[in-house]
Amino acid sequence: MATSHRQRGVTLIEAVIVVAIAAITASSAAPAFNRFIEKQRLDGAAAQLAADLHFTRAESVLRNSSLRLTVQTTPWGSCYIVHSGAAGECACPESGPAQCTGDAREVKTVQWPAAQKIALQGNVGSILFDPLHGTSTPTGTLKVVAASGRALHHVVNVMGRVRTCSPQGSVAGYAVCA
Repeated sequence: MATSHRQRGVTLIEAVIVVAIAAITASSAAPAFNRFIEKQRLDGAAAQLAADLHFTRAESVLRNSSLRLTVQTTPWGSCYIVHSGAAGECACPESGPAQCTGDAREVKTVQWPAAQKIALQGNVGSILFDPLHGTSTPTGTLKVVAASGRALHHVVNVMGRVRTCSPQGSVAGYAVCA
């Protein structure tokens, strides 16, 4: 009497084929996933900066004293400081709160280490918010830039209002900068 023996499971060749297909699929999805992660970092950092620009203007009016938002680029990354006093009176250390001299007082410090692959640039080093009129001087553009070069710009007008745009439409979902 002959008994038939049926094979169960998969052969080594079948397993290798499945692993190869999975590797090809994962490698083709990785660049899209990296772009997605970068866009999320860029959106988050830009939203935080926009909120802090609004905060600085409102806090200036609330305290009835001038506040400024100072932008600094350092070898370890980028940062901005919300503070009272003159533009050069506060500096960003690599970690911890800002170090201020003279009459300047730090209200808030935000640091973006280079490892985050997000940098902050500006055509002005500092923007002063006036509590009496709610205005800002000088007007300026603060740029949140990803390692790939994609960027979001925050344009601060004389009334202290912020408009966000993307140069050449490099980031979907934002108006193109004019």
